[in-house]
Amino acid sequence: MTGTLNEIHQIRTNGPASPWRPALAVSITVVAWASAFVVIRYAAHDLHPGALSLGRLLVASLALSLMMIGRKVVAMSGREWALTAVIGVAWFAVYSVALNAGEQHVDAGTSAMLIQLAPILIGVLAGILLGEGFPRMLVIGGLVAFVGTLIIGIATSTGDADLAGVLLVLLSATVYSIAMVAQKVVLRRVGALQVTWLACLIGTIACLPFAGQLLGDLTTAPGLSILGVTYLGLVPTALAFSTWAYALSHTTAGKLGVTTFAVPPITIVLGWLLLGEVPPVLAIVGGALSLVGVAIARMRPRVRVASGR
Repeated sequence: MTGTLNEIHQIRTNGPASPWRPALAVSITVVAWASAFVVIRYAAHDLHPGALSLGRLLVASLALSLMMIGRKVVAMSGREWALTAVIGVAWFAVYSVALNAGEQHVDAGTSAMLIQLAPILIGVLAGILLGEGFPRMLVIGGLVAFVGTLIIGIATSTGDADLAGVLLVLLSATVYSIAMVAQKVVLRRVGALQVTWLACLIGTIACLPFAGQLLGDLTTAPGLSILGVTYLGLVPTALAFSTWAYALSHTTAGKLGVTTFAVPPITIVLGWLLLGEVPPVLAIVGGALSLVGVAIARMRPRVRVASGR
């Protein structure tokens, strides 16, 4: 992981990125975040939602702090600090705790449908607040991918959901969307690794009230669950949030947000391979449709060349 983060930092400081580098970065993020849902489902049996969030953030903060040793830190304006605080509190803290708690009251299928409202919200906020507009292929691809997510949700839903759980997952989707738009603004001048590091530290501080709960859970949790928390901190948090920030600094928020529609189908495959959760055929169809939608959204519009006469 250290080598990957080093390469990302070098790419960031050495000038414009080659087209394949942002694509590789977002691919790493999507796979890592998909794996997080599988690990969380396992570790959540032994750790409370707040304790699980604090545990992974502590590990991630340590890893990112080590990565920042010897790095040049860009002086940030008051506005950039404020937006970074929004990212840290909203995305690293509130999103994580709310989603962990919500998934204890909402079945996986319903949760997948609700949380995937986030890319739609990101597209709307980015189109209005960041001036990215609403490109045709992005809108079409986003709608196709969302329909795929709905099919996955219908196929895997058990109907086990209450209002509190639904509201918590919707809160996660909302704060995630707001934080990503804020992150896009900060990344215009500040490097991806620095933004991720500072936001993670702020999120960790925000989750410190769960410290006693974390200590209590760690004394009773089995070794595999503790290993899972360590993995969540190193890969889906420290690594994946850094690669995400790097990719975001090289593309529009709306287009990048749509790529997260690929997370549910990848999660289905990983759950099948690692947890023995055999997916329904309809869920596989929905997953394929989501991937098609992501591909459509990432397509570049054809440029018409006027012919001379």
